[in-house]
Amino acid sequence: MRIGVFDSGLGGLSVLKELINKYPNNEYIYVGDNLNVPYGDKSIQELQVLTTKIINFLNSKDVDLIVVACGTISTNFNFRSDKVIKVVDATINYVNNNYRHVGLMATNRTIESNYFQKRLNVVVDVLKTPLLVPMIESGKIDLSIINNYMASFKDIDALILGCTHYALIKDYLPFKVVDMGVVLANSLNLSNDGVFKLNLYFTKVDDLTINNVKKIMGEYTVEECIL
Repeated sequence: MRIGVFDSGLGGLSVLKELINKYPNNEYIYVGDNLNVPYGDKSIQELQVLTTKIINFLNSKDVDLIVVACGTISTNFNFRSDKVIKVVDATINYVNNNYRHVGLMATNRTIESNYFQKRLNVVVDVLKTPLLVPMIESGKIDLSIINNYMASFKDIDALILGCTHYALIKDYLPFKVVDMGVVLANSLNLSNDGVFKLNLYFTKVDDLTINNVKKIMGEYTVEECIL
């Protein structure tokens, strides 16, 4: 099976890793649009154009499935194709069945979409966290930023990481977290009878990109793609 996964940058790699761990015998094609990161502050029109370009690129690779591993895109667009899966929906189902009071931190655009708030049947404390994606993409952890955000949450059962980037810093978070990549991988029932192959594409490839990908995925070639 050939599976496409995409995000605005590094964040979707957290989803990709979980899919590979659960279903290692497939071919994976990842697209990280780090040339345009972050997505959380872009207009709907800009996001529509970028999303269409990425999906067209993945379709040109004859993928059987596309995983939208971006909270911002998943909460602001619907997809008519059955082969497109949004990362957020499995998490919403999981939280509704397991918790009563959760925190949700996500990008500005995700919070403003009200996608989570409308679908969660639990108490939700929401927080826009726009500084986290640029921090993560920079490869430098700033604990003061993280701790300032975390101080906003009180007495929650778990914290929803509403942006897939945030799974990359979950070891620094003082709460039980709901990692959308983990939940999604556990919710799917994919075939697993092929041969593993991984192609990593980014819209900007420089030393920072290569080093960040190496930290997360290990030794893989990173290719540049023009959308």
